[in-house]
Amino acid sequence: MASTTGTRDRILFASAELMRRGGYAGTGLKQVVTASGAPFGSLYHFFPGGKEQLAEEVLRGGGSFFLALFEHIADEADGDVVAMVESFFAGAAETVRVTDYQDACPIATVALEVASTNETLRSTCAEVFTSWLDAATRRFEEAGIPKDRARLLSLTMLSALEGAFVLARTLRDTSALDAAGAAMAHATRRALADRG
Repeated sequence: MASTTGTRDRILFASAELMRRGGYAGTGLKQVVTASGAPFGSLYHFFPGGKEQLAEEVLRGGGSFFLALFEHIADEADGDVVAMVESFFAGAAETVRVTDYQDACPIATVALEVASTNETLRSTCAEVFTSWLDAATRRFEEAGIPKDRARLLSLTMLSALEGAFVLARTLRDTSALDAAGAAMAHATRRALADRG
């Protein structure tokens, strides 16, 4: 049983790595089999829905991983949402730097490709993004920022992050992430100062 679970996990891990770097269309099932070392039949055994089902599970798994990472960063900030924002963007910049600008947000990589062509995967990406927005909104609200403003800050933060990832990978420079982080920290300070 452990080897069955191991094979499935290897397929998911290899698919996640390939999709993060090459997107959905740029990831072939033969690549997944080669990268995972799994027999081809295992792919359809575990994912009878084929590539689309595999991508759905990769997106949900990646979404959960990055949500847990955000929650960890927020917990480490211990209620200081400015420090949370600064750490979040600093970590994102470090990730793209140490991976030689290969790794950014796997959800956005796929979402950009499929939003107009694959409703199943678009919907899955939307669910993941919504879970992230909900988590950030809750953290801002816990700091005393009114709900509407907390949601706006969350939307701005996610938009700034995803746009900065695109620029960082394209320009091979983390300046966009640094600038987005500084702008979000400033916006967060303003929101805190404007509380009732």
